Amino acid sequence: MQRFDDDERRRRLGLRHRLADGTRDHDLAAAAASVVALHGTDPGSTFVSAWARCDDGLGVAEVERALYDDRTLVRVMAMRRTVFVAPVADVPVLLAGAADDVAREERRKLVALLGAGGVDEPDAWLRRVEQVAVDVVARLGEATPADLVAADERLATTVVMAPGTRNETTVRIASRVLTVLGAQGRVVRGRPKGSWTSTQFRWSTLADWSPAAAVAIDPRQAEADLARRWLARFGPAPESDLTWWTRWTKTRTRRALAAIDAVEVDLGDGGGGGGGGPAWALADDLEPTPDVGPWVALLPALDATPMGWKHRDFFLGDHGPALFDTTGNIAGTAWCDGRVVGGWVHLPGGQVAVRLLDDIGSEASAALAARAERLAATIGDVRLTPRGRRASPLERELLDT
Repeated sequence: MQRFDDDERRRRLGLRHRLADGTRDHDLAAAAASVVALHGTDPGSTFVSAWARCDDGLGVAEVERALYDDRTLVRVMAMRRTVFVAPVADVPVLLAGAADDVAREERRKLVALLGAGGVDEPDAWLRRVEQVAVDVVARLGEATPADLVAADERLATTVVMAPGTRNETTVRIASRVLTVLGAQGRVVRGRPKGSWTSTQFRWSTLADWSPAAAVAIDPRQAEADLARRWLARFGPAPESDLTWWTRWTKTRTRRALAAIDAVEVDLGDGGGGGGGGPAWALADDLEPTPDVGPWVALLPALDATPMGWKHRDFFLGDHGPALFDTTGNIAGTAWCDGRVVGGWVHLPGGQVAVRLLDDIGSEASAALAARAERLAATIGDVRLTPRGRRASPLERELLDT
C-alpha cells in the first residue's frame, strides 16, 4: 500500500492549490479549479482567495471582469449549502453532484414554513410561485428580490424564521425562493448592487447568464466527476473528509470513490489522517511531489484550502482554537511551507495585521509582512469584515489591540 506522510501532503497542497512560488499566473479560472471552487458566501473572500493564487498585479477589476463580463467564473450554491465560485465548465458538476441535495432540502424547509404560515397546499403553491419568479427574472434580464415582490404579491408572502427563539424574525419569501432556484440551477447570482464585498446580488436565469453552465448532466456521473476533482486537489485523504466536504451520505461517498477506481493508501497514522477510516488517492496520482521550495501565503476567512478537509492536523497543528469560530468557520490564515503559522485581520484603518503563532524565522516573517502590505494596497478603501461567521479569538485580539 502506498504511503503518504504529512510532508508529502503539504507539498501537494502548496503545488496544487497554487500557493507555492512558481505555481501562480494570471488565470483566474485555473485559480478556482486549483481548489475545485473558491469560497463565495463571503464575496470579499472570493477576491482575496483568487489573488492569493495568481501573480501579483491582479486587482478588483480583473476578478470582476471574470465574474461579470467574461463570465469564466460563476457563483453557485453547492456543497454544504455554501456559495462557491467555480469555472463555468465545472458548474454543471457542482449542480448535479451536490446542489441538487441542497435544493431539495431548502425547498422542503420553505414548504414547511409556508404551511405553518397558513398557505394551503404549500408545495403546489410554491411550484407556481417559483415559475413566476423565473419568468420575472427572465423578462427583466436581471432582478433583485424587491423586483420580484413588485412583480407579484405572492412573492411578498412572509414566513416566520426560528419561531419561539431569540432569533425569531419575519421575512418575505422572495429571497428564499431565489435561494432554492439558485440551488436548482435555474437562476444565478450576478453583479452585486453595491461594492465587490456586497452580498446583495442581482439575479439572472442561468441559461441567459452562462449557457455553458446551464447544461444538465447525469447525477451519478456528476458525483464521480466531483469526487475526482476533489481527490486530485485534496487527496490523498480519508473518505470522511470527502463526506464532510460534499455533505454526502457515506453510501454516496463510497459509490463515487468506487466509480473513479480510487485506491486505498496509508497516511502513516493508522489509515485515515484522523478520519477513522481508509484514505484514498487517484490510481494515477501516486508519485511523490517534488520539493516546491519555501513559500508563504495569506488566505482569507473561509478559504477553500483550510475548509477542504474535515481533519486538518497535518497543516493546522494545534492552532484551531485561535482561528476557528464556534460554528466551525475559519478566519484569515497565515501560511508557511504548507502549515498554518498564524492569522490576520483587516483593521479599520486599512492595514492587514498578521499575528504569528509559530516561529518561522526572519526571512519568512518578512515575506509575510510584505504580502500583508500588498494585500492591504490591493483591497484599497473597502474594509473586510466577518460575513456569515463570527470573529475568531485571534481576530478579536488583533482588533482590540
